[in-house]
Amino acid sequence: MLNLNFALRDRRVGVAILAAFLSVAVLAPLLSPYDPHAMGVPYLSPSSAHWLGTNDIGQDILSELLYGARISLFIGITAAAIITLVGMMVGIVAGYLGGKTDWILMAICNVAMVLPSFPLAIVLAAYLGGGIKSLMISICLTAWSGTALVVRASVLQLRSAGFIRTLEAMGANSVRIMFWHIVPNISGLVLVKAALAVCSAMLAEAGLSFLGLGAETEKSWGAILHYAFFRNGVFNGYWWWYLPPVLCISLCITGFMLLGRSRRDSASEHEVRS
Repeated sequence: MLNLNFALRDRRVGVAILAAFLSVAVLAPLLSPYDPHAMGVPYLSPSSAHWLGTNDIGQDILSELLYGARISLFIGITAAAIITLVGMMVGIVAGYLGGKTDWILMAICNVAMVLPSFPLAIVLAAYLGGGIKSLMISICLTAWSGTALVVRASVLQLRSAGFIRTLEAMGANSVRIMFWHIVPNISGLVLVKAALAVCSAMLAEAGLSFLGLGAETEKSWGAILHYAFFRNGVFNGYWWWYLPPVLCISLCITGFMLLGRSRRDSASEHEVRS
């Protein structure tokens, strides 16, 4: 019961945080006081005219931050959806079919797990030329294997369950068993992994954009940090330039982690009662 109460609290807080950020992303053109690309007086401190000051070329940092929510959340959520889908498909097929299929898929998965994901993402993004598309490809190619391994382990447990054996004895198609009967039983696990995948994807995007591998014409929280660092905003103590994107990334990730934890705790409580 205590776990369930914590799960409800985490879910409410997580939903509130993410609802706020999603609202900001959708309403950025209405909330933004200036065009984020418009140039003005550089290095202004926070004031009533510019709540978070301006950067080195006079762009309003608050406007950059609001528009940055769009890019950062888009990359994080989209990449996480692809990572989760690919990992789920590989895990289900490997765990249910077994044999050579399982061996081949797990060999590929183990190789992907051994390779350092972030350094490999840097190399891929640099090779592909940077930009949003390159970031998405780099993040997705280096982050799917963890989900695949966890899903496979869960499917191996379900593979020997009585209802699966009954369906096989009745001649049910393997594809139907995998996607109509196994997927609903691992949906909770998949949702938890999806929430964590968003956190990983957003951190990866921030890191790659910080290194200058993001889209030069698009605003993201990682890109704001890139310019704040490489144009001496950090060294000169312009906290209004580098601290807000750090807080936004941290809060957004906290929201997704709270949602994932609430789903995990709810599933654990259900298992205990069962």
